[in-house]
Amino acid sequence: MVAAFSLFCIGILNKVQAQDGNGKKDEKKGFDAKEVIFGHVLNNHDFHILDMVGDNGEKTPISFPLPVILYSQQRGLDLFMSSHFHHGEESYHNYLMLTDSRIQELGLDPTFYNAQDIVALDENGKIDAGIRIFDISITRNVVQMLIALAFFIWVMLRIAKKYRMGYGVTSAPKGSQGLLEPVITFVRDEVAKPNLGTSYDKYLPFLLTIFFFILINNLFGLIPGSANVSGNIAFTAVLGIISFVVILFSSDKHYWGHIINPPGVPLGVKFILVPVELISVFIKPFALIIRLFANMVAGHIIIICLISLIFIFANLSKYAGWGTAPFSIAFTVFIYMIEVLVAFLQAFIFTMLTAVFIGQAIESKLHQHHEKAEDSMLA
Repeated sequence: MVAAFSLFCIGILNKVQAQDGNGKKDEKKGFDAKEVIFGHVLNNHDFHILDMVGDNGEKTPISFPLPVILYSQQRGLDLFMSSHFHHGEESYHNYLMLTDSRIQELGLDPTFYNAQDIVALDENGKIDAGIRIFDISITRNVVQMLIALAFFIWVMLRIAKKYRMGYGVTSAPKGSQGLLEPVITFVRDEVAKPNLGTSYDKYLPFLLTIFFFILINNLFGLIPGSANVSGNIAFTAVLGIISFVVILFSSDKHYWGHIINPPGVPLGVKFILVPVELISVFIKPFALIIRLFANMVAGHIIIICLISLIFIFANLSKYAGWGTAPFSIAFTVFIYMIEVLVAFLQAFIFTMLTAVFIGQAIESKLHQHHEKAEDSMLA
């Protein structure tokens, strides 16, 4: 799929030159790898497909616009399509969607303003800093996440219906059942049971939901032209916060007692150990958030950089671009295969660590259960 997508990009690649009034040819701006890379890994208000470049060097973006939903205390609620911005070239309803070139043109601070940010304008067309905008738009990450969620629910309901009909119960699993049942069994036997003991059945639905939801979004993000949802820090942050809440509600006084007053530790050491243990409670979900985000972003950036080499060399020479293409495509396909493995691996790691952290929170309950079981066996 990556090879076909790369060959398609090469097929539409041409070196554009414009003719000025004096008959001189001015070479247009070359391929901007930074714009392509960040345009893919960052969130957008549309699904951008490609740019059609005419003989005069004018770009015509081909994209699918998405709804823009803005709220401010001064102006209330505004709802319109992102196509009204014409990819940041025009304002609409006294709102402007920023681009990298517009940020430089207006002299804005790039550490505070980013491309795709929407700002309010006053009557003179200048940025009105007094209006605070709440952007609750349906961006491409949101759309793709909803598509992945709908697909996830459809697959699980379809499999559940087969089990209710007796398939996989009185007979061997068929179709999608045979594909997913080993995965579910693996999560149960290799993740839930070793870390949660007898309490595994209580947390298994949560762990399976986390695993499959991350996996589906990881795989959807590998489709060329799609959004990298799992490479968005907001997405991973919500998953990390949910896991953190589950860990906290699963803990008991014995868990916090070992953190606040570690048994068998000298008093002088407790002054050092207790703050470290308290900080570790918040570091655990933070580690979940950063690990998933960093790994998914890194893989996508590597793939886009390898494809971008074709266009970078093509700006120097058409023959250099064609000569680089086979090597870039070969390495891209190789990294792409690794990213498919990483998609499964990161879903597994996030689920495994969540189970480990929950197991640490309910460790005292597990010990109490084991002690009761040993007493009953001795009796």
